[in-house]
Parts: sequence; C-alpha cells; structure tokens
Amino acid sequence: MDWLMGKSKAKPNGKKTASEEKKMYLEPEHTKSRITDFEFKELVVLPREIDLNEWLASNTTTFFHHINLQYSTISEFCTGETCQTMAVCNTQYYWYDERGKKVKCTAPQYVDFVMSSVQKLVTDEDVFPTKYGREFPSSFESLVKKICKYLFHVLGHIYWAHFKETLALELHGHLNTLYVHFILFAREFNLLDPKETAVMDDLTEVLCSSPGSSGAAGDGASSGASGAQNHVKER
Repeated sequence: MDWLMGKSKAKPNGKKTASEEKKMYLEPEHTKSRITDFEFKELVVLPREIDLNEWLASNTTTFFHHINLQYSTISEFCTGETCQTMAVCNTQYYWYDERGKKVKCTAPQYVDFVMSSVQKLVTDEDVFPTKYGREFPSSFESLVKKICKYLFHVLGHIYWAHFKETLALELHGHLNTLYVHFILFAREFNLLDPKETAVMDDLTEVLCSSPGSSGAAGDGASSGASGAQNHVKER
C-alpha cells in the first residue's frame, strides 16, 4: 500500500485547451440529465443500525465498481495518444513509484494504477474485512479518503476529456447521477478535501444544488501496474 503514502505538489501548468474554454458538461441540457430523481442526501446518511466502517466499506466498494464501469464505457477512446497526460481541467496528475520516483504517465496508465490498487485493497481481508469478527484497521478511514481522492480523479477525467463520447453513448445521465451520489457521500463523511475537488467546483455546484441531489455547492478498469504511490498535482 505504498501508493497511498507520499505528498503532492502544485505548480502552474499554463496550458488552456479548447475543452477548458467551453465545458460541454456544464451546458444546462446536459446537467439536467439523471437516471433517477432520488434524494441522494437521504441515501448517503449512516443508518442507525449500521457500523460506520461497514457503511464506508460497502459504499466505497460500490463506488469503485461503478466508476470502473463508467470508465470502461469510454476506455477505447482514452488512449496514450488521445490522453498523453492524466488531466482534469488545468490540473495534471503524476504518480510516484515505490522508490519515490516521479512517474509521468498517460491517462489510461494512471487509471490502471488507480483501479488495480483499489481492487487490491477492497479485496484484502486485512483492510476491507467481510468475515464476522474481523476488525477494520485503525488506518481504515484514511485509506478510504485516499481511495475517494483517486476515484474523483477518474470521474473528473471522464468529464473533462471524454464527455463528448459519454454524450454520444447517451450515458451522461448515468455519469451525472454517479457523480452526485459520490460527491454527496464523500461530503457527508468528509472524505474529500475541498482543495482536491476545487478543480470541478463549477460542475459540483450545478449538479449538487439541483433538484434530486439536495446538496449544497462547493465541496467538493482493469488490472495494471502496481506499486504506485501518489501523484503530483500541477496547475
């Protein structure tokens, strides 16, 4: 689990793409699309009879599978040529390997790091116990926060680089619904640092303040190489 350790840095990127000038995913006809009008604010609340860690484990695992599935729908369009860097708006993400070496990778490589590493964690009985009597590790909440951060990067990249393809597949309603549910759950349990999610604040404000989300604005696969540590964030 070395990939969950380490620090991140930020510095100016300076690049501005056509997508940044006009964010298709912010257009009203697209932001209104949902597959359900369920009140997600109620859905994310911890049930009285459920242990907090059990609730975090169950939902984190579910979000991992759904975000992995959502990415798989556009994965053929996310290649080393089309997405030479892992970018979300004006932010570019890097990984550190187990030796602490900065690794610049393409978006599909980065997503591979995320999905393979999270898959390893959620299937580890010492981290995500499923058998009766097994206890969660003391570091469990911090691990969940790290997982949510990386899953957020994947969601952000889908919106930023592949919303056009998502729209063509008529899956934008699914993506919006998943994003709202994920963000409101993370907000309910303080799983995402607002500084980390600021890159998508405009989308969060629109989606999470609209009917059916009951949220306020502002908070915000496949197997692959393993042994990744952390990313470096550039702006």
